[in-house]
Amino acid sequence: MSFDHLFKFLVIGDSSVGKSCILLQFTNHRFQPIHDSTLGVEFGTRMIEISESRIKLQIWDTAGQETFKTITRSYYRGAVGCLLVYDITLRESFYHVQNWLQDVLEYSGPQTQIILVGNKTDLQGQRAVSTEEGKKFAEEHKINFIETSAKTANNIDEAFLEISNIIFNKIKNGEITVEQDQFLQMESNNEEIQSIEDNKKKKNEGCC
Repeated sequence: MSFDHLFKFLVIGDSSVGKSCILLQFTNHRFQPIHDSTLGVEFGTRMIEISESRIKLQIWDTAGQETFKTITRSYYRGAVGCLLVYDITLRESFYHVQNWLQDVLEYSGPQTQIILVGNKTDLQGQRAVSTEEGKKFAEEHKINFIETSAKTANNIDEAFLEISNIIFNKIKNGEITVEQDQFLQMESNNEEIQSIEDNKKKKNEGCC
């Protein structure tokens, strides 16, 4: 299917904050509560339309474990959008957001548009990070902010579409450039890359 623009997105954050579930919900409109921890990277795609332009989002879900950081950082190059995810029920994942943000800024480049995502709002009774704290961090670092639930799909589309619209308008205004040859191709023999649809094994780690 033809498209006018190809936007490469990253979904990053600690293991088990719901990155793979966010990707699966956005690309396949379903929730898988038990999911393998991502080993290396997974990818998914979805077509959207902005101002009559067809845009293909190529979304890379990176492993949250320290062991895989060397692998996953190599996929940051050329990204124009990034979802920086933490779990609102796990304060430690919010503390680590600063480190993930530094990685994005260092390895992907200044054109990357970032949105901070507080995931798992369906677990309000277990909330450990307030909405105000998320907003404050985002404001201090001049990035966007949203809270989501991969389980109920609340604000999942909105998170991707908000950043996509910002990117599209910046391209239109000449503020950033997106060249197709910047992007890593999905067709790869690298065994660390998995399609989100192909990764259907079930373990007890939860959604990563």
